[in-house]
Amino acid sequence: MRKIADSELVLTKNKKIYHLDLGPDEIAPTIILVGDPGRVAMVSSFFDTIHIKRQHREFITHTGEIGKMPISVIATGIGTDNIDIVLNELDALVNIDLEDKTENSEKKSLKLIRIGTCGSLSPELDVDNFVLSGMAIGLDNLLLYYRDAHNLINHPLAQSFKSFINDKENRINPYVAECGSTLFNQLNSDQVKAGITLTAPGFYGPQGRHLRLTPYFENLNDRIYQFEFQGKKILNFEMETSALYGLSKLLGHQAATICLVVANRYKKTFSNNYQQMMKKLIQYTLENLSQTHS
Repeated sequence: MRKIADSELVLTKNKKIYHLDLGPDEIAPTIILVGDPGRVAMVSSFFDTIHIKRQHREFITHTGEIGKMPISVIATGIGTDNIDIVLNELDALVNIDLEDKTENSEKKSLKLIRIGTCGSLSPELDVDNFVLSGMAIGLDNLLLYYRDAHNLINHPLAQSFKSFINDKENRINPYVAECGSTLFNQLNSDQVKAGITLTAPGFYGPQGRHLRLTPYFENLNDRIYQFEFQGKKILNFEMETSALYGLSKLLGHQAATICLVVANRYKKTFSNNYQQMMKKLIQYTLENLSQTHS
C-alpha cells in the first residue's frame, strides 16, 4: 500500500491535520461549512452541546450535537482555493491513517453543507431569498488540477455554458458538479429556489464588477438570465460551490450549498436584513438535517 510522504500529508507536532489543526475524533459525519469565521458561533448557537472549539488561522471549528445528531461547523474562509485545503484535509481525517500515512481500506463518506451568501443573477430572485445549488458551474479551474475530473470538465452543461458566453479567446474552461442527491432532497422545499450556481474565482472582475478595472466579460451578468439548460436557470454567483461539489464527487462525499441572496446583481439591490435572514437560513438548514436523527 502506498505510503504518503511527510511533505504531502503535513501534520502538526501534535499529529493533527496541518491547516485545520484537527484530529479524526474531533469532527462529526455531518459538517456545516461557512466562509465567514464569525458565522461559526452563529451556527453553533443552535447546537444543544459543544465539545470542541478550535481555531487555527482563519479555520475555526466547533463540534457538538443537535439532539442525537453529531455535527461540526467549520469556517473555510473565502474561495475555492480554501475549499481545496478544507476538503482534502477533512477527507484525510476520515480516510487516511495519520499514524502510518496510508489510505484506510474502508472509506467513509461525510455530509458537507455550505451555508453561505450569494448574488442573484435573476430579475425574479430578490434579496433575502434562499437558493439551493442543484448544480454548480466552476469558472475557477481548480478541478482541472485533478486527473479524475474529466467527466466534470466534459459535462454537457459546461460545454453549453462555454458556447453561450462566446469565449473566443478560450479564457475559461468551465466544469460542472452536482449536489449530493440525499442532501438535495433533505434541503429542498417550497421555501427555497433550486437551480444552477456560478462559482467565480474572485469577487470583482470574475463576477463582472467594474471599479477601476474593466472586467473582460463586462456585460455577461446582464444577459445570463437568458441561459437555460434542461429547463434550469442560472440563479446565482458565489465563490466556493463548484470546488465543494467537485472534490466531494471525486472523494465520495455528499455535498450541498444553500445560500442567502444578499445582492441582486440584475436589479443592483442589496439586503437590508442580512443578519436576521442568515439566522433563519441556518435554522432552516439545521432543522431539515436533524429530522433524520430525531
